[in-house]
Amino acid sequence: MAHLTFQQEYMQMPPVTRAYTTACVITTILVQLDIVSPFQLYFNPILIFRHYQLWRLLSTFLFFGTIGFNFLFNMIFTYRYCRMLEEGSFRGRTADFVLMMVFGGACMLVCAMFCSVLFLGPAFTIMLVYVWARRNPFVRMNFFGLLNFQCAVM
Repeated sequence: MAHLTFQQEYMQMPPVTRAYTTACVITTILVQLDIVSPFQLYFNPILIFRHYQLWRLLSTFLFFGTIGFNFLFNMIFTYRYCRMLEEGSFRGRTADFVLMMVFGGACMLVCAMFCSVLFLGPAFTIMLVYVWARRNPFVRMNFFGLLNFQCAVM
């Protein structure tokens, strides 16, 4: 019965959220099983522009490290805020949501060229949280039932 509930919940996710979180989980599992190496995924401008390894432009956003507590938190935040943005601010405007994600990712790639950041998945999650907080400045948030705060971003 729980299997059907998970499948139903999965199919009710908005399409962009479902595609991105699924790609992140699959990429991390493939690395965990040693099918893919993190050395094949990280952002390296030299390998991208000189050796035409263009997949690195996308794969750097899909890997969140080994499966553990950090990965779980990143996936929860990615799923939650990506879904809230897609169902809220970008309801019925999937192309606009994808364009926002592409623009944010492109800005991060440019910054990564100068800052030597190898994996941009956590930064992308923070971008989603930031955009959601800017669009919902007066929402009261609850962090695991322990901390209550307003999400106004200065």
